Amino acid sequence: MTRTTILWHRRDLRLSDLPALTAAREQGAVIPVFIRERKVDALGAAPAWRLGWSLEAHGAELEAVGSRLVLRSGDALEVLRTLVAETGAEAVYWSREYDPVSIERDSEVKAALREAGVEARSFPGKLLWEPWEVKTGQGGPYKVFSPMWKTMKGEAPGTECPRPRELAGPADWPESESLGDWTLGAAMRRGGEVLARYAVVGETAAQERLRDFVAGRMHNYPKGRDLLAERWTSGLSENLTYGEISPRQCWNAAEGDGSETFRKELAWREFGWQLGYHFPHMFEREWREEWSRFPWKDDERKAEVKAWKQGRTGVDVVDAAMRELYVTGTMHNRARMIVASYLTKHMMTDWRVGRDWFADTLIDWDEASNALGWQWTAGCGPDAAPYFRVFNPASQAEKFDAKGGYRERWLGSGEDASRFYDAVPVSWRMEQGRDRPAKPVVGLEEGRKAALDAYAARDF
Repeated sequence: MTRTTILWHRRDLRLSDLPALTAAREQGAVIPVFIRERKVDALGAAPAWRLGWSLEAHGAELEAVGSRLVLRSGDALEVLRTLVAETGAEAVYWSREYDPVSIERDSEVKAALREAGVEARSFPGKLLWEPWEVKTGQGGPYKVFSPMWKTMKGEAPGTECPRPRELAGPADWPESESLGDWTLGAAMRRGGEVLARYAVVGETAAQERLRDFVAGRMHNYPKGRDLLAERWTSGLSENLTYGEISPRQCWNAAEGDGSETFRKELAWREFGWQLGYHFPHMFEREWREEWSRFPWKDDERKAEVKAWKQGRTGVDVVDAAMRELYVTGTMHNRARMIVASYLTKHMMTDWRVGRDWFADTLIDWDEASNALGWQWTAGCGPDAAPYFRVFNPASQAEKFDAKGGYRERWLGSGEDASRFYDAVPVSWRMEQGRDRPAKPVVGLEEGRKAALDAYAARDF
């Protein structure tokens, strides 16, 4: 076949189990393209930095099968129109995204290209099941996780698409912009060099990470995943974020002890995107509308919020977690709940403040998981923890970091703790061993009481 198809990459930077790629190959020549458009430019510092590394890795994977990655910047529709004109491509394929901005963009692109006589098709690839496929008995979307999980866990997500050994390209390749000129990591400044020590980038590395987890750690995942100082989690959220591995590959690889718990965590990721697709207000506003009247604070807590961001609240496990975030671009999931509870309840701070900080600092930032997680902890989200459930950082540390190894790793004098000072802005004026207060900026009992008093006095 002689047709040429443009494969428009977004968060699907892999060759294996990619339905859009499989369909494009069946048509003939494939031109893989990534566009630096408005959504890319809106990324926070750490996600943008990590995306740059993923694009570099994917470019190398493509070259290994005889292809290449074409980079262009600008409005997505205009870039695609230009590429169609330059290459004579008869089709544009892509993997679906499910947030409101992407849906609006993709709908516009699809309509305009089809009107111009170009085949425009979208494919699954980001999720195990499309958001409209998993339904309640009444035919609507799930709003509570447990019944959705009961539906999902007995289902198989299907057979994976094969990885091509070679990928045919056009006779004449269109010009590509330089990834180096994009300077996607510029906002990270000196922190990028530190983060590079911890990131696990690209499809090949993601597959190795999955194999290592299944073979060596998954058996103890149900018990070990909450232990802060021990390495029992998969770490795959980073790779899932950029589509370096598919959730179907993760699901299908999970067999034996611990597999159901691991698959359940994949289902939580699905739950976030199911909700985001059907109820897009979740990304910006309280899921439960009545919580829009709750007296969250932001400007009144500037000093405390700054201390939270900088890992110097005086609460050991909170500060350790926030420093892990700044050094590695990730944070243990149990720690995420602890720091989120401290911010939204002890500090009474608007959950969006935390959401935005994570969006700037997480290399595994996922729009739906981030919004769902923050609202779940704050008490205003779907299937949320009750507001009166206030995590006690001290008891959480005692339970999940009993020997103090996690706190020592990030607050002590070792290499990981020291790297925090290499990563943070000089303007923070932080000095190792002398930058944390003697007592918490918001006391644990004081904060808990204030949160519960506000909950009791709510007007809804």
